[in-house]
Order: sequence, then C-alpha cells, then structure tokens
Amino acid sequence: MADYIYTMEIRLTPDQMKGVNLVQDIARTAEITLYLTGGAIRDIISGFTIRDLDFTVQGNPLKLQKEFERAGAQIAGRDEDTRALLLVLPGNVRAEISMARTETYEKVGKPPVIAPSSIQEDLRRRDFTVNAMALSLNEGSRGLLLDPFNGVADIEAKLIRILHNYSFAEDPSRLIRATRFAARFHWPLEERTQQRYNAAKENNYIEHIARGAIGHEIAQLAHEDDPLNVIRALEREDWLKVLHPHWSSAKVDANGLALLMKTRQQMVDLGYTVDPSAAVMHFLTARLSDKDISDLRRQIPRKDLVEAWRDIEDHAKDLAKRLTGKEAATPSRTWNLLSSARPEMILFLAVTARQQAVAQKIKNFLTKWRQTQQRIPLPEMTELLITPQLPIYPKIAHDVFMLLLDGKLRSRTETLKFLKPFAPPPPPPPPPPRRGRAAKAAAAGAQTAATAATVAKGKKGKGKSEVPAGPVAMVQSSAASAVKTKPAAAKPEPKPKPPVHAAKSKLKPAHTHKTASKSRLQARTAKKPAQKKVKSRKR
Repeated sequence: MADYIYTMEIRLTPDQMKGVNLVQDIARTAEITLYLTGGAIRDIISGFTIRDLDFTVQGNPLKLQKEFERAGAQIAGRDEDTRALLLVLPGNVRAEISMARTETYEKVGKPPVIAPSSIQEDLRRRDFTVNAMALSLNEGSRGLLLDPFNGVADIEAKLIRILHNYSFAEDPSRLIRATRFAARFHWPLEERTQQRYNAAKENNYIEHIARGAIGHEIAQLAHEDDPLNVIRALEREDWLKVLHPHWSSAKVDANGLALLMKTRQQMVDLGYTVDPSAAVMHFLTARLSDKDISDLRRQIPRKDLVEAWRDIEDHAKDLAKRLTGKEAATPSRTWNLLSSARPEMILFLAVTARQQAVAQKIKNFLTKWRQTQQRIPLPEMTELLITPQLPIYPKIAHDVFMLLLDGKLRSRTETLKFLKPFAPPPPPPPPPPRRGRAAKAAAAGAQTAATAATVAKGKKGKGKSEVPAGPVAMVQSSAASAVKTKPAAAKPEPKPKPPVHAAKSKLKPAHTHKTASKSRLQARTAKKPAQKKVKSRKR
C-alpha cells in the first residue's frame, strides 16, 4: 500500500499534493469515504503529465461546496445530474469531485439512469481499464489500490482496452476519447477494442453523443501536450466535425501553437508553473469566426477556462502597454514588472507581441537577464559574512542584481565596494581560559627556560668575552641564578616525641638562657641609682 502513496507523493507537484491534502481533510471532517480515481491514477503510474485531479466520494460532494470555498477553492462548475463539483484548488490546481454512481442505459442515445453506489460499482461503469482504478485516501486503507480490471497490466503493455462489448454503444463520446488517448500516449487499441470501435463507427453511434460530453472533449484539447497532433488525429477519424462542424486543422494557427509550446517549456525549465490552456484554445481556433468561437465556449462546462480564454487578449494588451511606459523605462523596472505579472500573460505576449520593444524585453527577461544573475559574487559575499542567515540578505542580493541590470555596477571591484558596508562586524574573540597558580608558575618557568636557552645559544655564537648589556644582561643573570639554584630539599617527616626523662635533659639549656637574661636585666637596673649618687657628690 505504501508504494502507491510514495509514488503519488513524488509524482504530484507540490501544489497538487497540497490539493490532495485539502480534499482529504474536508472529506475526513464530513466523514465521507474518498478515493483518487481515473486519469490521475493512470498518469501517476504511467509517468505522463498529471493534468488534473479526479476524486470520487461515496456520498454527495455538492454538500461540501461551502467548505471548499472557505478553504480558498474556486467553484468552476457543478453538475446536478452526476453530482459533481468542478474546482480550482489553491495553486491553480484543477480538480473534479464526483459521486460514486452507476449508469444504466435503457436505450442507445438516451441519457443513463444514475444512482449512488459503492466505489467498486463506480469503477465498473467507466470507459477503459487504464481509467478504472482507485487509490484509497481513507484512514485504515490509505494507499490501497483498487484495480478490478487489471489496468496496471494494460499500462505496462501500453494498450487501450474497453471494459465490455457495449462500451461505445452506451457512451459514443468514448470513440473520441479513444482516439485522443491513442494520439496522446501513442498507444494502440487492443484488438477486441479496435473491432468494437470500427463497428460503432460504421453504425454511426456518434450521432447519439450527449452535448455535455462534447463540451468536455473540447475542454480536454486545451490541456494536451501536443494539441495539434490530437486535432489532426480527430480530423482523420471525422470526430473534429462532431465537436464543431466548421472546425478543421486548417483553422489552427500551427506556427503560433508550436512557438507557444516551445516557450512554455522554456518557462517550465526556469521554474515557472504555467497553465497554457487559454492560449492553446486561442491558437486552436485562431481562424474560426467569432460566432463559431462563441458556440464552442458555450459548450465547455468549466467556466474558469472560458473566462481565461475570453480575457487573454485584453490582459495581454494591458501588459504590453505597461511595458512601453515609464513603469518599464529601465531593465530593473522591466524585471520587477514582469516578475509580478501572471506567467500565462508573459507566455501569451511572448508569442503574440507585435511591438519589437515589447518582444525584446520579454526575450531579455527569459534569457539575457537570467545570465546577469550569475555575476552576483556569492563567494565574496560569503567571505564578508553576507549570507542568507542575515535578515537583510534578500534585499541586498536584489539591490545588487538591479544595479547590475542597469549597468551601475560594471566590475567585480565596484560590486565588492558596494557590498562592504553591509558586512556585519566580526564576532568578538573568545575569553582566555582561566589558569590557577600552579599553571601560571609552570608557564613562567617554561618561559624563563626558553629565554635562558636563547641567551646561551647567543653566547655560544659570539664568544665568552662578550657580555650582553641592558635588559638582556638582567634576563641572563636571573636565568643563570635560576639554573644554579638547587631545588629546596623536602621537609623531613616529624620524629616521634622522646620519653619524659629524655626531655628533661634537653630543657636545661633553655632554662639557663632564661636565667642569664634575667641576671643581665637586674644588673642594668642596679647600676642606674649608683650613677645618680656619684653626680650628686661632684656637685
């Protein structure tokens, strides 16, 4: 189970993955069983471009419309008969959420009788085996692939196979869809499918196609990677006339369409997410009359595609006008203007611009000015500690790029001179390690020994008679005295006290000393009165 979830996560774009999570959260809150179905599963497994997301729920998805609107999704349309919601999820992701249902066809050419069902029954009413698969997005079974008709094997074999013999009779739009898939994937129809296809074509089952199915097939042309190839394939089978009687490959602007797809790939390589559907419809119907174009638009169920197709020329003219005004007077201003514009408008204007100045600015935006970004001295900025960790780094990098675009910084030296004031101060040095008395004494002894060795080496080179003067002599004498001084002997351990009779004999000298000092003191005091008597006699 986890393998398919992992494949889904690496194959979907980040915006598409966010859309899956959004739908999953809303369905879980509403306690509705949710599956990713149809073409999304086919494209995830086969490796082809994932154009949109198809979801199927066991319940009524129309009840979830308000929740999707609160989550930021746009409602592009809704079908009351099939209970389906057409959405544009955040990130411009197209999605459809439909009810799991059965379709019973009582007669060819009549609409089916629709009834709610389980997911297993819903897969049985689909068109081809490669589209009859579902991936569970529910707790407890998330990642479980339902493939009752072995669609994975047909994807590996690159075959298009119907589910049963009455597939084309029940829904004649599957004839157009089979041709479109064969042209897109370059897969042939399976042998039995080809026989049923030919029989349905001979019996003219296409006359019973529903009007809503025609609109769906017209909209699908806008999302093909090679729409001109699909148009020509439909024209060979006479299906293009079914979509519109005046439509043919001659009505297509083939050169403009080819340039559009080439420019689109160039923008994708630069990292842009571009939806070219409106521009594709513009070139596919370039030579049709306004009335024919209006008829095609009325049949398309997705109103977001219709509005984008209708307004694309007006938006492009507005952007072209701004590119020729003061707002784009310098390369830096032009860059800022085009960076804030919708990628779809840049794509369309790059192909349709008639003014040379506008076309050149868009060309520079997509090619020449991109190379100027490589002149930003990123290694030198790192040496100056101007790194992405700085809060002002994006502004500094943007300002440097703008000055390079306008030619105000012409050399690397000028660029570095501009950058140096923005360099942050170096960090303070770490505090010195604290050392105790023993470590300080050892360091002082080592320094003294090194000084003495240096002095001794100098003496040896200059001779014994030469005596150093000044501070050197002082250092030499102190070093010599330090070398000659013998280390102090260790203190002997205290001896045990002698016995009492031995201690008496040793105390006698101390007693004698005290007696002698006492007698000297008495003698000094006795002499003083005698001296006074002598003086009095002389008087």
